[in-house]
Amino acid sequence: MELFKHTAHALHDMLQSKQISAVELTNAVFARTDAVEPKLRSYITETREQALAQAAAVDNKIARGEQIAPLAGIPGALKDNICTKGVKTTCASRILANFVPPYDATVVDKLAAQDAVLVGKTNCDEFAMGGSTENSGFFITRNPWDTDRVPGGSSGGSAAAVTAGQAIWALGSDTGGSIRQPAAYCGNVGLKPTYGRVSRYGLVAYASSLDQIGPFAKDVTDCALVLNAIAGHDAKDSTSINAAAPDYTKALVQDVKGLKIGLPKEYFAAGIQPEVAAAIQKAVDQLVAMGAEVREVSLPHTEYALPAYYLIAPAEASSNLARYDGVGFGHRASGSDIIDMYKKSRSEGFGPEVKRRVMLGTYALSSGYYDAYYLKALQVRTLVKQDFDKAFAEVDVLIAPTAPTTAFKIGELSDPLAMYLQDICTIPVNLAGLPGISIPCGFAQGLPVGMQIIGKPLAEATIIQAAYAFEQANDYHTRFAPLGEG
Repeated sequence: MELFKHTAHALHDMLQSKQISAVELTNAVFARTDAVEPKLRSYITETREQALAQAAAVDNKIARGEQIAPLAGIPGALKDNICTKGVKTTCASRILANFVPPYDATVVDKLAAQDAVLVGKTNCDEFAMGGSTENSGFFITRNPWDTDRVPGGSSGGSAAAVTAGQAIWALGSDTGGSIRQPAAYCGNVGLKPTYGRVSRYGLVAYASSLDQIGPFAKDVTDCALVLNAIAGHDAKDSTSINAAAPDYTKALVQDVKGLKIGLPKEYFAAGIQPEVAAAIQKAVDQLVAMGAEVREVSLPHTEYALPAYYLIAPAEASSNLARYDGVGFGHRASGSDIIDMYKKSRSEGFGPEVKRRVMLGTYALSSGYYDAYYLKALQVRTLVKQDFDKAFAEVDVLIAPTAPTTAFKIGELSDPLAMYLQDICTIPVNLAGLPGISIPCGFAQGLPVGMQIIGKPLAEATIIQAAYAFEQANDYHTRFAPLGEG
């Protein structure tokens, strides 16, 4: 089997036993990228020289007989809204097209401590605002399972790169489903940690109370390894949870006996593609056969989560993106005076979806409308969280579709509201700050179906255990996208 098809944990064993070298593995991933990148366009920036130097350093450690960290020498990628010192971080926006951060994000420092090899920065929706990666300011990324379809978003480049073998693992960010939904569309594993479990220091902010960095991986074991590498308290992030992170690999146990599963009836309502609903039900039946218990639960304020999110997130975005005015950094246009320069810089630098959300948020925060819209949305957010609290008083995890459909065709959802509805199953989890994982649970018309497992706050180990038990009883995670090999 080609090296790019292996998991990180299998490659770690091959590196440590000297069956392969880290440089050989990194070059194999680059060769794969050369073969498929023209079809997919997963990357905005590649860092080949830096990656090969990192790989050579790992090979030297192995040659000296040193034990290496689980991700040492394993090629991975970062979503291009995570700051990397000396390497462009564009957020897929023309306004930051040439921005080079002077510092690394905390997750980048943590990966460096593992001697991970970083092969590039992946494409996404501009400033992580979107669900298809069609809103990138540069180009569209395509789904490896069908290049006429989207990879999901906003972390579509990271998801496509892992599925296609252009990276063994990747990081994305999830504000309303931007890790889990593309993981479902591309058929890999994506995990959104509890808000505060992973440091946001160095993540370019979209909506600060919702953003969270998390991993993409080929299987649940790799997902646990990457989460081990990046989780933990960070004094540089005031919202970071000051609690020790456990070893998530200890949750890799194929046992769900007695696990109480809740099925939220509101997540199986009209609008769910029948094949998706059938795949989820089949997966739940399988977990029950393995010893889990299942019951229906209700999250009655689910229908209000989407409108609340699209007030809170744009409001925070309008504030966070106010800094891009052509003065501090980023694109600057010529203007007759400073106001004209501001206006032209932002008009030229931002794409239509970012402008839409900034205007929505600015309106929601404006004098006279704050109480009617933004404050009301915050109250709804509390009700959504209380729904989850009540459900988790009865069950250990919740299971639902990650997305209501499989990956849609590029250009198919031109109506922004139709696009927003693709996040209906993931947004409530962000509003409540909970962890969620998406794993492959079947196929519909040749396209992957993702199952979302939602946990209590800081219960990443529980959802990893449930996901691992299901994964080990199936082979969906071992299938490869039928992407041409040339």
